[in-house]
Amino acid sequence: MTPTYQLTDTHTHIYYHANSERLDVQLKDCFDKNITRLFLPNVDTQSIKPIFDTVAAYPENCFAMLGLHPCSVKNDYKAELNTIEKAISNHKIYAIGEIGLDLYWDKSTLDIQKDAFRTQVKWAKDLGLPIAIHCREAFDEIFELLDELKDNKLFGIFHCFTGNLEQAHRAIDLGFALGIGGVVTYKKAGLDHVVKEIDLKHIVLETDAPYLAPSPFRGKENESAYLYYIAEKVADLHQISMEKLAEITTNNSRTVFGI
Repeated sequence: MTPTYQLTDTHTHIYYHANSERLDVQLKDCFDKNITRLFLPNVDTQSIKPIFDTVAAYPENCFAMLGLHPCSVKNDYKAELNTIEKAISNHKIYAIGEIGLDLYWDKSTLDIQKDAFRTQVKWAKDLGLPIAIHCREAFDEIFELLDELKDNKLFGIFHCFTGNLEQAHRAIDLGFALGIGGVVTYKKAGLDHVVKEIDLKHIVLETDAPYLAPSPFRGKENESAYLYYIAEKVADLHQISMEKLAEITTNNSRTVFGI
């Protein structure tokens, strides 16, 4: 039977299970919940192969990104970037990501994180691709960078957006969709109040699996199939049907990724 709607997970590391039965099981669980489009963000040079193994196994459903995660920006980051840049020239990708700034784990690498971000934004602009931004405890710093780099070629998704309403509008004004994940289901996070105020044309859905599982699975390993619970929450906040929410957010994902 043809599903009545199609959900898109715009950010999942499901490829951690590449070449295993767990990948097949998790994707079947996705398909059972009408989650048929999954976008795979890269972390470092080690994650390139599992991403493309997953895409090769499920080419109709899984779509690759390439980029260097800010937590992977270490002293050897230029060599990592060179390897990733070569991989980009050899593969079909739909975004540069995930890239950005993370001051939660290591503030000492801020300068090289910024340098890596600028380099990768240039790749995205040259290729006409969106970027998937990772921003943790670094909103001021990332907005300063985006203000510096903004032009009509800069666009993408603020992955795992957890900011306030002012930050949401600032991201949207810079040309970004907001990636809404499991945090919207957490009672004390306050993200639900923000999401309720944002026009759905600016929202895409994501899991960030295996991280940040939504309620009722909080604290356990997240799975892309749990996108259903995130979608359910956002539909409830906006008082619309799951079918309508899926249509809007999947169309938004098509606008961003071009597929």
